[in-house]
Amino acid sequence: MRDIHFEAGRLPGRAVLAVRGPEAGHFLHNLLTADIEGLAEGVASYAALLSPQGKILSDMLVQRQGGDFLIDCALGQRDSLLKRLQLYRLRARIEISALDEPVSVSPAEKPGFYRDPRVPEIGWRRTGGAPEPEARGYDAARIRLGLADSGADLGSGEFFPHEANLDQLGGVSFTKGCYIGQEVVSRMEHRGTARSRILPVVLGAGAPPKGTAIRAGERQVGTLLSSAGPDALALIRLDRLGEAGEPLLADATPVNVLKPRWARFDVPGAEGAA
Repeated sequence: MRDIHFEAGRLPGRAVLAVRGPEAGHFLHNLLTADIEGLAEGVASYAALLSPQGKILSDMLVQRQGGDFLIDCALGQRDSLLKRLQLYRLRARIEISALDEPVSVSPAEKPGFYRDPRVPEIGWRRTGGAPEPEARGYDAARIRLGLADSGADLGSGEFFPHEANLDQLGGVSFTKGCYIGQEVVSRMEHRGTARSRILPVVLGAGAPPKGTAIRAGERQVGTLLSSAGPDALALIRLDRLGEAGEPLLADATPVNVLKPRWARFDVPGAEGAA
């Protein structure tokens, strides 16, 4: 396991929405990929709102506080997510609002913080509370762990949940009832058709820009996403990775693909564990 270090503090790229009311849990449960009604008090789940075609419009962390739910989402997606939730509200007895509250992280447990549900190494989170200095080293830590960021990596309408590893990180329930995009996600799960995955990679020298193609000879194997120093994330075609007969390069930069410790799928030719 490679060293994971970051300092506690605020994440300036995150925002908070609140969904309140007697039908809040049922409302979110029917929209999002995760089991929201099954959340215990103070516990959070990774989840996403999908398009009808099964692609991620917004990913988020949803925390239960009594009968209310707080949504930790990307600041750049806050307004669009708020509008989409309000569109689906119809006659549900709920209130949806944006809160002027910070999102903070900590590598160790603190009062008022909840465990990040994705992987233990990424620590603890809090919505609200006193303002803190900006967290340092967090992006490098999440990239080393193979965790994609809403804004820096995923965007909106670009990735299926399996490609972003929501199925590996507790962000998809395959036992609950229907939600938007559920048929596509279930088909990918049961047919095993997730050919592409976001994976951590190590770059040999420098960091080519996001969007740079990763090739084995003339054949494209993946696409570079966000980076921090020599560490980066990339969308990798697993079938092509297994067939690669030449070293991987992003422009002239060597690329080594790693298999995250949390991954339950095979990564052909991975050179180590993230």
